[in-house]
Amino acid sequence: MKKFKTYPLESISPGDALKKQWKLVDCLTKEFSGKEIITRGDLGVVPDFNEPLTTRKAEKSIASFFGTEDAILVRGSGTGAIRSALHVVINSGEKILIHKAPIYPTTKVSFDMLGIETLSVNFNELKTEKLPENIQAILIQFTRQKPDDSYSMAEVISALKSKYHDVPIITDDNYAVMKVPKIGVELGADLSCFSTFKLLGPEGVGCIVGKRKYIEIIRKENYSGGSQVQGHEALDVLRGLVYAPVALANQAKVVVELKKRLNNGEVPYVKKAYIANAQSKVLLVEFEHPIAQKLLKHVVKYGAAPNPIGAESKYEIVPMIYRVSGTFKEFDADLLNTTIRINPYRTGSDTIIRILKQSIKEVI
Repeated sequence: MKKFKTYPLESISPGDALKKQWKLVDCLTKEFSGKEIITRGDLGVVPDFNEPLTTRKAEKSIASFFGTEDAILVRGSGTGAIRSALHVVINSGEKILIHKAPIYPTTKVSFDMLGIETLSVNFNELKTEKLPENIQAILIQFTRQKPDDSYSMAEVISALKSKYHDVPIITDDNYAVMKVPKIGVELGADLSCFSTFKLLGPEGVGCIVGKRKYIEIIRKENYSGGSQVQGHEALDVLRGLVYAPVALANQAKVVVELKKRLNNGEVPYVKKAYIANAQSKVLLVEFEHPIAQKLLKHVVKYGAAPNPIGAESKYEIVPMIYRVSGTFKEFDADLLNTTIRINPYRTGSDTIIRILKQSIKEVI
């Protein structure tokens, strides 16, 4: 197995998460009346607005929260948001700059679908990389694409903005929103994209925040009622966003505690535990023997989820004990045999340690 050191993203504290919750609720009270926020919203293409009024108010609240010019809720979750953003900033046959790493599978599909040519440089070594001259857009993924990624989002955005003054920067903020102090647009990007399903929201809804000139194009192209996010869905997005920061901060706290306990030898046959963003912030547990795949066959009967649903969706309560992510597997295929990933979700470390001990007893 390849040796690596992980560089997990900085998670906000539960106290700072609570401040984000309060800030978002404050933004809601400036757009909605007290009666409106406890309804299920409106439907259809309202005359003069061409979308549900509830949805528009939700979008304004989200834009205000992130300090951006505009926001739009779109179909297709995070993938749909990224695809729409790519569509409005770059044309077929043009070049986009990305990080030299395995591309997230659905993003690769979007590149292929839109006929976009990719040029890659190592964002970890941006100061020494030779940057290409002729590019039309930039895409930066906030969370790690491979275990040894260490780049700072703020530094990469600043450096690329300095080099490419008028080239639009899109950030994929999935698994980072409501976990880190600032997302891409708050650090200078033009558009940030994320799935609201990963933030305790409804299935299939993505969000784009950023510059109005791009978002207005997306809004015009999604003029039909069937392609728009309806009022009740927009309210569900807001409710998820309100509860997500505190839940995710406590989840990150459990990851840290679990790492300490596993590295202190509480569970037999554990060689080392690492915190990593793969894609969400999780614990990677490496074993002394290649027992990972056998172990995963037993964790389910002791209460662990065997696979993600939306990777931090509202349905995911019990801990997920699963194989390493696809991009990490591409980095080193042997990780499938030696290493598992654990996301606590709403669980404490005692429960996870119990499940691991019971499952390891079955294997060895």
